[in-house]
Amino acid sequence: MNRIPLVFAALLTALVAIPAAADDHEATRAKIEAAMASDIRPERDVARDANRLPLETLEFFGLRDDMTVVELLPGGGWYTRILSPVLDENGRFYIAYGGTRMEEELSGTEGFENMRRAAADAKVYRPEGSRYYVLENADLGVTGADMVLTFRNYHNFNAEGRAAMNEAAFDALKSGGIYAVVDHTRRHMQANDNENGRRFDPVLAIKEIQAAGFEFVDFSDLHYRPDDELRYEVGRRSVTGNTDRFSLKFVKP
Repeated sequence: MNRIPLVFAALLTALVAIPAAADDHEATRAKIEAAMASDIRPERDVARDANRLPLETLEFFGLRDDMTVVELLPGGGWYTRILSPVLDENGRFYIAYGGTRMEEELSGTEGFENMRRAAADAKVYRPEGSRYYVLENADLGVTGADMVLTFRNYHNFNAEGRAAMNEAAFDALKSGGIYAVVDHTRRHMQANDNENGRRFDPVLAIKEIQAAGFEFVDFSDLHYRPDDELRYEVGRRSVTGNTDRFSLKFVKP
């Protein structure tokens, strides 16, 4: 059997796919930039773009505008106000765990009409006297997702809560789906103290997320800050807004 035509056909297919992938990348980039420039974003959010680098961060994780994406713990909606407009036309976007505020504030606004809240029965709370939050009823109720993201939230939970969140992300993703985690860096194996409660050991994060079934595929130094000594609480005036943060990318096999 002559293999040359088969090899040529495979090569031709690959060459055709390259410009298509480039077009997808440029379309998504344009939507991210448009969302970043939108009036829906408060001035305080825009002021943090230079520090948080949303375009570069989302490109590192591989966001495309046709994906099904879940954002965990959207908080004040800093990333929500970027992600929802990007995914509004061609993708699907869910917020989960504490998304009530964003749903009430943004639902029905242009670019947010298709935003949905997942895991409506989930409970996130901090028991009296506890340093960490508990996560109950974590199942997202989403399947076949392309990406699950969480930004600066992993440190908030106790070990059981982190395990529940990782398991929920794994169950929600399709094979090949991406789990993206960003958080403030703690020194490796450093014990808890009064200064590091909102930091997390990236090595421990990798081990815990791998234990949920994920494969660790990449990391970025986008948020590496050599002048952060990893000594102080992230809210201290000398540190806030300039913390060293790890950006970890995992894939579901």
